[in-house]
Amino acid sequence: MFASFESGRCQVNGITVNYRKGGSGQGLLLLHGHPQTHVMWHKIAEPLAKHFTVVAADLRGYGDSDKPAGDTEHLAYSKRQMALDGIELMHALGFVKFDVLAHDRGARVACRMAMDHPDAVKHLITLDIAPTLAMYEQTNEAFARAYWHWFFLIRPAPFPETLIEADPELYLRSVMGTRSAGMAPFTDAAFAEYLRCLALPGAAHGLCEDYRASASIDLEHDRSDRQAGRKLSIPLLALWGADGVVGRCFDPLGEWQKVAIDVRGKALPSGHYIAEEAPEHLIDEVLGFLLPSIPGGR
Repeated sequence: MFASFESGRCQVNGITVNYRKGGSGQGLLLLHGHPQTHVMWHKIAEPLAKHFTVVAADLRGYGDSDKPAGDTEHLAYSKRQMALDGIELMHALGFVKFDVLAHDRGARVACRMAMDHPDAVKHLITLDIAPTLAMYEQTNEAFARAYWHWFFLIRPAPFPETLIEADPELYLRSVMGTRSAGMAPFTDAAFAEYLRCLALPGAAHGLCEDYRASASIDLEHDRSDRQAGRKLSIPLLALWGADGVVGRCFDPLGEWQKVAIDVRGKALPSGHYIAEEAPEHLIDEVLGFLLPSIPGGR
């Protein structure tokens, strides 16, 4: 995996962020989802690196990035802070402006990044999410049953942390293996990395704080944007899995059109884990969206 990529660690925003970098040209930041790490991009990173300088980073609290302690207001894991991690990382690597491709939790970070730093993010591609505020406000029984971990992880510490730490593999399989494709999309090597990282000290707390922030301070930030009439101003491509929960329980494109000025989107033949279930389809969509903006591109 990532054979031509270099590994690095960078001090940004008061923490150390772990990343891999490969390719050349315009910067493309990849942000992973829960409960994974940057390794989730291993099927598409090399093809994308033929066109971009690809930076695949571990979010704070995940992978081999730092896992700071949470606080009573969950500010340390607000998407505003996590977004700043990515901004400072890309600036440190020499990219003032760059594109972002992000899945799941990483896509929520990327949306805040684009809202708070529109001069830094050129284009945004989100994978299998609808806006956070819309998903919480429209939660129904079907969604709650499928996304049970949203409501488990936000329970006060140390309850969910204790249960996850008792059997990290059971937790991974209970979240990842119960989606539409089961465990089939995940290679043994990738799953071993997800398990290694979830078993690291502080990892369970980090991912719980990520979700606690999304159910509290992040909603405050989103409501503030809505009340002020602020919308994402950059070009946005929203992709979701035709076999996934998001497309069944919500109207992804309709919800994105409420919060973004320039948005398009579609379902792909996949479940939730698009980058590992349908990598060829995803590569085609990413290149079709990003290359026309590059001189000499498609």
